[in-house]
Order: sequence, then structure tokens, then C-alpha cells
Amino acid sequence: MSRVGVSSRLTVLSMGVAAVMGSQIASAATVEDMPSTTLQTITVTASSSVRDGVQTDSIDSAQYIPAGQASLLNDFIDGVPGASVGGTSALNQRVRIRGLDDTNLKVTVDGARQEGYAFHHSGDLVIDPDLLKQSEVSVGNNSVTLGNDAIGGAVAFETVDAADLLDVDQKIGAKVHAGYASNNDELLTSATVFAAPTKNVDLLAYYGKRTSEAGEDGAGRDIQTSDGDTESILLKAGAYLGKDHHVSGSFSRTENDGMYPARADFPMTDADGWNPVIPWKQSRDTYTLEYGYNPASDLVDVKANVYHTEAYLDRDNKGIEVDLITKGGKIENTSQIDSQLGSHKLITGVEHYTKESEITRLGVVGGSDDATNTSVYLEDQWQIGKLMLTPGVRYDRYEAPKDVANGETYDNVVGAFAASYQVLPSTNVFASYTQLFNGPDLQEAIRNTDGEGKYISSDLEPETGSNAEAGISTIFRGLTTEDDSLQLSGKYFVTDLENWISYESGIDCTTGLASDTGTCAGSFNADEDYEIKGVELSADYRTNNSSMGLSYARARSEGKETGYSLSQGTGDENDAGDRYTVSLGYAPTDTFDLGWRSTYVASIDPNTGDDSDAEKEAYDVHDIFMTYTPAQLAGVKATLGVYNMFDETYVNHSSRYSSDSDYSDYAMGRNVKASLSFQF
Repeated sequence: MSRVGVSSRLTVLSMGVAAVMGSQIASAATVEDMPSTTLQTITVTASSSVRDGVQTDSIDSAQYIPAGQASLLNDFIDGVPGASVGGTSALNQRVRIRGLDDTNLKVTVDGARQEGYAFHHSGDLVIDPDLLKQSEVSVGNNSVTLGNDAIGGAVAFETVDAADLLDVDQKIGAKVHAGYASNNDELLTSATVFAAPTKNVDLLAYYGKRTSEAGEDGAGRDIQTSDGDTESILLKAGAYLGKDHHVSGSFSRTENDGMYPARADFPMTDADGWNPVIPWKQSRDTYTLEYGYNPASDLVDVKANVYHTEAYLDRDNKGIEVDLITKGGKIENTSQIDSQLGSHKLITGVEHYTKESEITRLGVVGGSDDATNTSVYLEDQWQIGKLMLTPGVRYDRYEAPKDVANGETYDNVVGAFAASYQVLPSTNVFASYTQLFNGPDLQEAIRNTDGEGKYISSDLEPETGSNAEAGISTIFRGLTTEDDSLQLSGKYFVTDLENWISYESGIDCTTGLASDTGTCAGSFNADEDYEIKGVELSADYRTNNSSMGLSYARARSEGKETGYSLSQGTGDENDAGDRYTVSLGYAPTDTFDLGWRSTYVASIDPNTGDDSDAEKEAYDVHDIFMTYTPAQLAGVKATLGVYNMFDETYVNHSSRYSSDSDYSDYAMGRNVKASLSFQF
């Protein structure tokens, strides 16, 4: 099938409509499952979750087939309007929301922050999708509860619990899973053992291994790697102490070990080329301890956690090793208070974390630095009849890295306000405004080993700004049958960014100015302010056994003086293009599910002011998938999918792109995936 033919059909199908990715789950979708409206955003996805007063796009790995068969995060997160994942390997995947990458997002695994920036040619998020039960994406920062270092929003990954797998009255069980992908001969095997030795205790142990060869793009070229292994471990334990207290702990580890290009976001070359394949090792260890206290009182619902995360990166060709460590914790209480003027959901919290980086070169520590943040926040969700008001305030005390801002301490207060009003029984309008704050971050760790001196600015300012959103959501029921529903929603947002910080090299060590003979590097505030504008629209139709979703997302960054788009110094600009998504789901029987997902992304001009930047070409990708759970074989689930079924040759707009194919990170071509799981 020709590229032009497929594109034109999808464009006609999608024109002028907006929508959502997750409506493929036909068998699980009922009217009662339809998401509700909250103050900040409207979302319709595989499953809708409201946590801490912020609605998020929630992807359930067990129910949403592309998530269950995912090798990389872009196999399913790219379906969330406003979010995308660049990179084509486990080593270089990087999440973006509205064009801002994960250095400007709050990313957590089981509530543990994942901070730090290792290398601009690789990603920092080390996790295998097979570990996950759910991924929540907050598109934009719309609440003070989200916390510091979340200018673009947040991504919260949650790993599987024993309670998710145990049947009623089951004491012990196990699940084995095997999967195969044709394009890169990928083989996944995993085993999970879970138990509830008493009614108050649950335990889980997981081990998984994924091996793969080099995949091919749609033109048959090898991409990213000659071979690679991913190995994951998860251990969890939880216990109820009486009826009011719950404690739990977990350890998770994911390690990527294989042969990848020296610059992992560029295509590999032969051994004598500019980007040869070399040994890489990337790992993440996360320890968490959680406590919950929920007595029979509307005033007390306490959740607390402490965590330690260590990410490691080793490039054997130069003997460079990087350690990124995040340690922290949070205590939060939710109170429900009724008054004559309505009801209040009062959220109060304290969060503290420290992020550190240490770089070793040829066995010698080449540098280390750290930053610390403490936040206190208060949010009141005040319901007055059909009107809900949500004021919030947060105080941050941020101690910046010494090698970036001389260890400067910033005291900052931000506020937020949101409102939602039910204009009709099934229609809500909403608006929100949130101030933003992000102190100077740790420098890219590997930069500290490249022989450049450090220029430390004496007047570096923290990044600030605001995020404003407004929109409408409505639900129609009983259009064609008694139990169907159609939800339509749309929102417009403007994110203002002030004092944007970028890293510059080749500068004079005394003046801090760019110089042909400059041997220093440092962090600087941009000469202009930026804004990101866009819309996110969605339509979702569901009946008992079928569903259809349409979505459209657009985000554009622009300098207020030059008009040039925002660049983070990673070699590719941030705007991801106009993205249309169409999804269909059908469950002809209780044991059989079918799904189709089509994504069309329009071409985009980088507009960075550099004439060498080429226009990013449009592309369209189509996936089809099915699951079968035979009634005769309890616990067995078979899944088959064909991804990029028309073998499109394309570069995701969130990946590195160039008019020269030798410098572009091309995505995988047609890929047939099959998996089989057995739970008993």
C-alpha cells in the first residue's frame, strides 16, 4: 500500500475531529466507566483516573493491548493526546509532553522520583513495560500537588502488585509470560509469583528477560543496535496493621546491556564509521517504602513514602560511568469537610528530595554535584452545587547545584486556581491557571568529563512561567442504543516559559560569551521568553461490545521576540507536529477482542532559525491487534498484533531528525508480535 494512499484516507477520516487513544478496550467499556470531568483537564482513555485532584490519562497494561505487548514506551504512550516518546531503543527512549522532554517532567516509578540527566544522546528512563500495571500521564501542570520540576506535566509508572493478580480467597499463584516480535527477533520471557499467606499480607516476586537483535526500518535498514538484553526484577511486600494502617515496600531493577551506537540517537555505522556500535550498560535500582493511615474519619487519610533511586550509565569505549541518585519522600493528608457553603476536599503535603550526579572516567571520579528541593503545598477542592473551585498554593526551597549556580538557594511561592461549572446535566466548562517554578538543574553528567572547563553564571535565574487551560466536555447517552455513550471534549492551553535555561559550550571562561577559542561550558538563561500554545480534542463512542475514538493534538512553541521554536540543545527541536489518532475496538464474544489504531502526524517546519534544519515529513502508522482468552483454558491469554502493518518508513517527530537519512533515528518497520500468558 502506498504511503500517499494511506495518508489521504486517514486524513479524510480524521479531518477536523479530535480524540482519544484508549477506546479500544471494547470488552471493558461501559457507560459507568466513562471518565468524569475535573477542574483541570478532560481525558478519555483506556481507563480514567483522578488522583490528588488532577485528572490524568491512565493506560492499563493488562487491558490495553499495545501496552501489554509493548517493547518500548512509545508503543502505548504515543496514543495519549499531547504526549509522545522519541527514540527507537530501550537506551535512547525519551518521554515528551507538549514538546518538553523528561528533564522538564516529573517522572516517578512507584512514587519514586527519577531525576538527573546523563547524556543527550541517550535517555534517562530505564524501565521495561512488562513490569507495569498502569501508566498515568498528566498533560500539562495543572495543580500545586504535582510539585517542583514538572513544567510540562508528569508521568507516573506503577508496577504490578500481588493484589492485582490474586483471585478471591487465593493464597498463592503464579503467572508466566512469553512474547516474540518478528522485526528484531525479540524474545521476552517472564515469571511472577504472588501470594497472600494471611489475609493481611501480600507478597510478589517478578523476573523478566528480553533479548533482541537489530531491528529494521521500513526501508530495510538496521536501526540502533546489533543486539541487546533487558533484565528486570521486582520484589514487593505489603501488610495491613490492624484495620487503619498499611505498610509496603518494593525493590525494582531494570538493566539494559548490549551493543548500541556510540551516539545512541543516531543510526549506527560500521566499525570504522563516525558512529560505531559499542558496549553500553544502563540500569535503574529503585527502593520504596510506603505507609498509609486511613481511620474512620473524614479528616484523616495519610499517605507517605520514602525512596532511593540510582540510575547508572556506562559507555565502555571511553570508560565513562555515570551515577544519578535521587533520595526523597512525601507526606500527604486528604480531608473531607462539609460546610454550609459546600464541601471541601483539602489536600496538604510536604515533599523533600535530593538529586545527585557522579561521573567516573577511566576509574577516576571526574566530578559530582547535587541539588535539594523542599516543598509544602495546600489545595482545596471546593464544591458548591454545580460549581467547583480549586485554589492552591505551594512553597519551594531549592538549593541549586554548585557547578551550575554556585549552590544558590531559591525561595519561591507559586499559586494555582481552577474552576469547573456544570452548565447542563452532562456538560461542563472548565479553566485553570497554574504558576510554574523549576530551579537550575544538574548539568548533563557526561559533559563534566569532556575536558571543558566550567563557567558558572553569577546571575542565573530559575525557570518560571505559567500554564493556563480552558475547555469544555459533554456526554451524550442513548444515541443509538440504551447503553451507548459519546463523550466530546476540547481544551486550549498556553504555557508561558520565562528564564529558560540551556547548556552552552565553546564559551570564553572569563566573559561567558561564545568564542571560537572558548574552552568552557555552562548554563545560561535564554535571551527571550517562550510560549507553547495548542489544543487537545477528543471524541469517544462506546457501546457494550464496540468502541471508536478520535483525537487531535497540537502544540507549538515560539520565542516571543524571534518567533523561533524552543530548542533544548539536543539536536532536534521540540514541536511534535499535529497528531491525529483513530482507534476502533470490537468484542464479538466474551473471549475475543479486536482493535485497530491509526496515527497520522502532519509535516512540520522546525523553525529554529537554522537554515540546515529540514522539514519533518508527515507519516501515518497503522496497528491491528487481538486477544483470545479461551473459556476451556482458565488463565490462558493469547495476543497477536501487527504494528506498522504497512511498513511505513518514518521518523517520529520526537526523535532525532535530519534530511539526511544517515543522521535520522528511523522507527521500526512492520512488526508482528505474538504473546502467550498463563496465570494459575
